Amino acid sequence: MRTFPDDLAQAQREWSATYRQLAEHPGRTELRRRLYRLSTQTFFHPSWQRRRPAPAAWRELCALGRADGPVNERPHR
Repeated sequence: MRTFPDDLAQAQREWSATYRQLAEHPGRTELRRRLYRLSTQTFFHPSWQRRRPAPAAWRELCALGRADGPVNERPHR
């Protein structure tokens, strides 16, 4: 398994948690905005600047985000 920078892994975990919260509470503007911000933070992370990741790297990062971790599950306010 690849190793990802800590801030990239954390952003992906937060993205997954926010996505789950949005699924439970559709239409919450603050969650949609947070999801958008985290999406851009993850996609345009400096570690991807040299070369775009292969599909396998994206899958590993997404799997890392779905794993249980120390992410605050409360809706972001």
